[in-house]
Amino acid sequence: MTTRPGNGSDSASLEYTFKYNPPMDHAVAERNLKEAKQILDNAGIVFLLFSGACLGAVRDSAFIPWDDDIDLLSVMGINDLSEERLLAAVKIFRENGYFVKELKGSYSRAFSMIKDYVRIGWDADYIVEDTLKVYPGITMPAKLFTNPKEIEFLGEKFLVPNPPEEYLRLKYGTEWTIPKRAGEYEKDVVAKIPDAKLIGQPARIRVLDYHGQPVLGAEVAVVGGSRSDTNSSGYAEIILPGPDFYALTINYPGHQQVLYMEDIEPQMTYIYRSMAEKLPSDTIGTIGNVLIPEKQ
Repeated sequence: MTTRPGNGSDSASLEYTFKYNPPMDHAVAERNLKEAKQILDNAGIVFLLFSGACLGAVRDSAFIPWDDDIDLLSVMGINDLSEERLLAAVKIFRENGYFVKELKGSYSRAFSMIKDYVRIGWDADYIVEDTLKVYPGITMPAKLFTNPKEIEFLGEKFLVPNPPEEYLRLKYGTEWTIPKRAGEYEKDVVAKIPDAKLIGQPARIRVLDYHGQPVLGAEVAVVGGSRSDTNSSGYAEIILPGPDFYALTINYPGHQQVLYMEDIEPQMTYIYRSMAEKLPSDTIGTIGNVLIPEKQ
């Protein structure tokens, strides 16, 4: 078992889980989820199980064995949820021993909270033209989330999108009922998101092969955005609306990779290198934050 950095409830622990996404300890996850429910219920904040937490609860009546975090969703502007109430709840999480980091988001206030090495992702999304934009760039009808369904999970009552089957189909595709491990489901998710023209500023991705040589003609795509091919020096230009987490795909002959969660921003250049990274022995999650800022 690889020694994990940090004390389980600090910045180092959070960054470790972002990088390696190790599977959760389910006993700790159950405790953290029930504690989060108590905090949010006491604060009068409505929240839903979301993404993998919803998938596990609805399909398996359990956490997914390889899931790496607990996903929660609230909707801004309904049920009296304001930014003031949101931040007051965040303060209570901190008082209960969670390390909390607010993430950059174009359509939400998003927080990652960690305690005892189990990460909770809490998104508070804004409704835009009767839709919610959910990671990694999927537009969904707001009505799925504004009239949630109550289910029983871990011996308690939780809310999920309504109908949950429609939400899970939109998020994971028609095969959502088939368990797929990390490294498999991401391809299903990104494959169904159409390209769109993003308005923003450019960033550059330089693609290097296993030997550190630039790759000509590699396709770099921002999921839900546009595509660009690398030049002879290995650089491709992409458009980003602002600093945020993005999913990208990098494809060239003999190589295909989904970068499911990259913390990047405009006006920066990042290096992607194809390499077989030696992973911690307890890691089976999707590797995150693969892109490295290019040194000037």
